[in-house]
This record gives sequence, C-alpha cells and structure tokens, in this order.
Amino acid sequence: MTDPREVVERQLTAYNNHDLDAFVATYAEDVTVHRADGNRLEGRQALRDRYAGQFAVGRCRAEIAGRFSEGNRVVDHEIAHGLADQPVRLLVVYRVRDGLIDRVDFLN
Repeated sequence: MTDPREVVERQLTAYNNHDLDAFVATYAEDVTVHRADGNRLEGRQALRDRYAGQFAVGRCRAEIAGRFSEGNRVVDHEIAHGLADQPVRLLVVYRVRDGLIDRVDFLN
C-alpha cells in the first residue's frame, strides 16, 4: 500500500516543477476537486485543463507550512505563491485511494 503522504508529496513536487503530466498522474480518473470558490472539478481531464495554463506560465508554487495525516487523508497548510499579488494561505484536504488522490477540498 502506498503511503498517502508520499502520494501528496509527489503531487506537490510535480506542481512546483510545473510538470503537468506528473501532477495529473497522482490523481484518480474520477477525482473530485472542491475549490474554495465553491466550484468543483470532476475527473482527471478537467484537472488537466484547469492547471495547463497555470503551469505554462510557470509562476505557481506551493510551500507547506504544516502537514498532518490520518488514515487515507492528508491535510496541508499551504502558502500558494504566484496565483495572486500576495501569497494565499489555505488548508487543503487530500483523500488517497489505491495510491491516487481521489478527492481534494480547498479551504480558506
């Protein structure tokens, strides 16, 4: 069994390297992402479409201020850079199933 923290760390590394293929590969085909703005992404292709432009620009980066886990869930306190004029602080809850992230909840 893959440690959920390792899966989330691979996802973070791919995000910070702007490696879209490696980033998307850490997610399940049927992933659901609940964004802080109330919108939702469903499926790996929607995730790819959402992040493609952001990665192409290459300014996004996430810094982990804290991380804890319980069972198949990992909670990161993230500081996101490059998305707004000032860094954005938020909590992100990842659920890992069968070695892939299948649900993400952004809280701010």
